[in-house]
Amino acid sequence: MFRDREDAARQLVGRLRGRLLHDPLVLAIPRGGVVTGAVLGGELGAELDVVLSRKLRAPVEPELAIGAIAEDGKVYLNHQIVESLDLPEDYLFKERRHQLAEIARRREHFRAARPQARIAGRSVIVTDDGIATGSTMIAALRAVKVQKPYELIVAVPVASPDRLAEIHNWCDEVVFLLAPEEFSSVGQFYEDFAQVEDEEVVQILREFANVSQRQEGDQSDSQSNR
Repeated sequence: MFRDREDAARQLVGRLRGRLLHDPLVLAIPRGGVVTGAVLGGELGAELDVVLSRKLRAPVEPELAIGAIAEDGKVYLNHQIVESLDLPEDYLFKERRHQLAEIARRREHFRAARPQARIAGRSVIVTDDGIATGSTMIAALRAVKVQKPYELIVAVPVASPDRLAEIHNWCDEVVFLLAPEEFSSVGQFYEDFAQVEDEEVVQILREFANVSQRQEGDQSDSQSNR
């Protein structure tokens, strides 16, 4: 059990510390993943940003992801789950439209705190507080991969073991602490799994943006004094 997301991230960072990263960037999946990402970014000296993807919910069981959609509008479907459900003909269209609207809302809110980070040519670590079906992570990885990062690493405290192989198909490496056979949900491995609100995400992004601006200013001053 992890005490909370920060505790999990502090343990996770031990698996990443010391490796050579090229201009590192941590991309966190909101909202819980941003707390994890803040710890990773701080400990690794990496820039922090969000990658926006949303699960597509099953109609009768909304906690079950039948797939996910990324900020670029591309959909990943878990065909095994989709084929097991008798979905109404227009359900996917409506759910896709609903989640895209939520992504647009979050984009406007979060990008007010910091502009989107450059991805090309960088060591990119995509993180969340855990992986269950893997749909939101895969949708995020697909959106990031086309932007040509130097390397693409997934780092999570806990993951469903039967989804790790699929995750591996979309990145260079997966770093995790737990992949237990008895897995029902991410929250079962946290003592405190309280919901993270938008305002906490904005505050974290703003704090990291301010640090990045100060570091860039220090570098400019140093170069001008040479």
